Amino acid sequence: MPDADIYLLGELHDNEIHHENQATAVAAIEPKALVFEMLSPDQASAAVGIDRSDEAALGAALNWADSGWPEFGYYYPIFAAAPDAQIYGAAVPRDDVRRALEDGAAAVFGEDAGRFGLSDPLEQPEQEMREDMQQTAHCNALPPEMLPGMVEAQRLRDGVFSKTALQALEDTGGPVVVITGNGHARADWGMPRYFRAAAPEVTLLSLGQIIEAEDNPPFDYWLITADTRDPEFDPCAAFKSN
Repeated sequence: MPDADIYLLGELHDNEIHHENQATAVAAIEPKALVFEMLSPDQASAAVGIDRSDEAALGAALNWADSGWPEFGYYYPIFAAAPDAQIYGAAVPRDDVRRALEDGAAAVFGEDAGRFGLSDPLEQPEQEMREDMQQTAHCNALPPEMLPGMVEAQRLRDGVFSKTALQALEDTGGPVVVITGNGHARADWGMPRYFRAAAPEVTLLSLGQIIEAEDNPPFDYWLITADTRDPEFDPCAAFKSN
């Protein structure tokens, strides 16, 4: 990839290959800052001063075992690939996500909502497409009236990730790498939309990682990888059991 201020490295969270690729990219980019979707600001602060060559110590400092994300062994090589990079947490508090479901992203984001483009309603075709994608992602188990709020929660996360990445760039001078899911990394309506609304002068590139070939994937660059999940794995099992 060409030089940029911000790199979004997308992933399927439970695909080990995707994390290996992210670690390889981070080692090549040599970022001054790493922004993680998976970490809160408090968790990022807890990592300050921890020896990143010690996987167990770093995982314990981050309290990763209780985070709900895939095992720390997947993500540790990313931290180790940039041992001197400043770590930022961009996770949105659950209470804020719940508020966004009811009140919308802009109301929760606050006074900078307009700057980041969160005050602008989505065009109806995009709104409908995104609601359909939320329903599919949740195994068609969501009540239809919940879908607009789910889209707003996604927009809130994209806005917060963008604000955090911009802060990281201002603090460190960059480059900055953001570790996030493919949905947030997509260049059309993910985090890049909100980041560019706030800082159009900053160069940003997104990399998606997918497991099946697609026509025109919504990323600046993309990799097609193997699917590392058990062939018997059913992502909808939890919904079916409920």
